[in-house]
Amino acid sequence: MCAKKMNMSIINELSEYISLRMSSYSEQAHDPGWIEHKSHPDYDLWFIQSGSVKITIDGFEYTAVPGDVVFFYPDMPYIASTTGDVCRFLYIHFDFGIGEQQRILGEFQLPGIVAGDLIREEATLFTKAYRRLKQSSGTSGNQLYLKASLLVVMAKILELHGQGAYAGKFLNGRKPRKTEGSLDVLQDVFQYVDANLQRTIRMNELAAIAGVSEKYFISYFKKTVGITPGQYISQIKMNRARDYLYEKKYTIQQIAGFLGYPDPFTFSKAFKKYYNVPPSKFE
Repeated sequence: MCAKKMNMSIINELSEYISLRMSSYSEQAHDPGWIEHKSHPDYDLWFIQSGSVKITIDGFEYTAVPGDVVFFYPDMPYIASTTGDVCRFLYIHFDFGIGEQQRILGEFQLPGIVAGDLIREEATLFTKAYRRLKQSSGTSGNQLYLKASLLVVMAKILELHGQGAYAGKFLNGRKPRKTEGSLDVLQDVFQYVDANLQRTIRMNELAAIAGVSEKYFISYFKKTVGITPGQYISQIKMNRARDYLYEKKYTIQQIAGFLGYPDPFTFSKAFKKYYNVPPSKFE
């Protein structure tokens, strides 16, 4: 599996740990002649409503038209300007992380313009959520609706990226700046865990695969992924346990064996602690 697909797989596997924090959002309208030189400390999405925007980054020019979604990374300098008519867009600043790693998207080449025909349904959902929020004077329930719609947009962008249907162009072949480490270093570790769930996996094994000391490995893994290696292994096992139960083809004892638990009781105890229901009653 290539590194890009593997990284996408990790995002999916750890969806329970994903955090999304919105910091600000608004709608702007700019007359012909508007120009802005800026960068932002967090992730920034623009939803183009009308008119068009020319965006210049590192000397390269791009144009976003109605329906497009523009994605900026933190601390990415840009110049934006209107191309003729009045331009109107919604924007939202946010952080997107896993566990303690609040900038996990630094692993992906996402900054750029997502064409409207690729993300129309999700962008429309976000726009409706924003209008609903503004019409209700920002009530808490509609804040949650906006956050949920933003998560849908991000899920779509990540899906398009994983499929190769969208490649952010703002970086022009440069790797995005990462805050801590790189998931690429851990690709062999992720594959090893997935292939050895049927037995106890020790930290010194994983450290040896990564080619570092056990102490450094545990620290690096947490800084990079946002959770500890032990939490990661437990999450993968619970994901697989859920999938096996949905198939309705295996006994509790068989599933316990598949996932390296010494007996059905130990597996059932771990499963109930995570899902708040024993595997025998999971639906």
